[in-house]
Amino acid sequence: MKELIRSLTECFGPSGHEEAVRALIRRELPRGAETRVDAMGNLIVHRTGAAGGRRIMLAAHMDEIGIVVTHVDQKGFLRFGNVGGVLSMPLTGGRVRFAQGITGVIGLEKLEDPSRVPSLDKFYIDVGAPGPADCPVRVGDVACFNRDFEEVGARIVAKAMDDRIGCAILLEVMKELGRSPHDLYFVFTVQEEVGVRGAGTSGYGVEPEIALAVDITLTGDTPECAPMAVALGSGPAIKIKDSGMLAHTGVKDWLLRTAEAGGIPCQREVLVRGTTDASAIQVSRAGVPAGCVSIPTRYAHSPSEMVDYGDVEAVVQLLLRALAEPVDIG
Repeated sequence: MKELIRSLTECFGPSGHEEAVRALIRRELPRGAETRVDAMGNLIVHRTGAAGGRRIMLAAHMDEIGIVVTHVDQKGFLRFGNVGGVLSMPLTGGRVRFAQGITGVIGLEKLEDPSRVPSLDKFYIDVGAPGPADCPVRVGDVACFNRDFEEVGARIVAKAMDDRIGCAILLEVMKELGRSPHDLYFVFTVQEEVGVRGAGTSGYGVEPEIALAVDITLTGDTPECAPMAVALGSGPAIKIKDSGMLAHTGVKDWLLRTAEAGGIPCQREVLVRGTTDASAIQVSRAGVPAGCVSIPTRYAHSPSEMVDYGDVEAVVQLLLRALAEPVDIG
């Protein structure tokens, strides 16, 4: 899967600009896959199951955080706002890439109080333009962070692991899954980072009986970090709760039972801040029993998000086992 993950994470795809990611995923789909793209841009892949199975939706979002140009000053420097949850701490000296291939370097003004975390209005982007007339970037242009995929021991690091790693997992599950009794909808959603928007519309359209999001979560295994009972290398994290949803008890228990029966190590996730596509699908139409399988990730919403490759493989195995058998969520 590593080359697939490399291709997906290095692809350009801030929220609202997922076209290149969607095209890449379509090229990787199994031959003959039944697909459609809805009005929002969600890519929906349908696999018909045997009679008597459940209508199950699995969602992973294609979009990544980014920036949008708000102003070009008289010296050709760009001011910008956020697209999604951009953190200011990792920005200085970083690079961004615009859709047309232009690279910019992020700089920081002199601060009155260097001990305080600066807000985004203290940063600018340098694209090498001597003035506004020569600037190749316009107000409203969107960029993503520019950082290559790397292997670091048993871990892999890239920008946009959130949530291209989920997209890679769904693609791998589609390729490896044998017979399943269930009517499966693999949905690659848009605009998760700006309000789980694609999940809401695709959940309404698919009208699943059960839904699972496959997304990243934070960890509590780095120095002096906020306490959290999730660590890299300890297996998939089964969501109990986050700030946007309470996982359906039956769905959560189904995942935990499946992991135990398959000897797959897993963790229980309670995420204090943040949510996933499952929160929007859960409340679509008359409501959907929803849960989430999470990939533990360090340095989330930075240009260098890190996951453990063993955890990624374990998520694939968990989903393959869960989807191959009848489902009982009570």
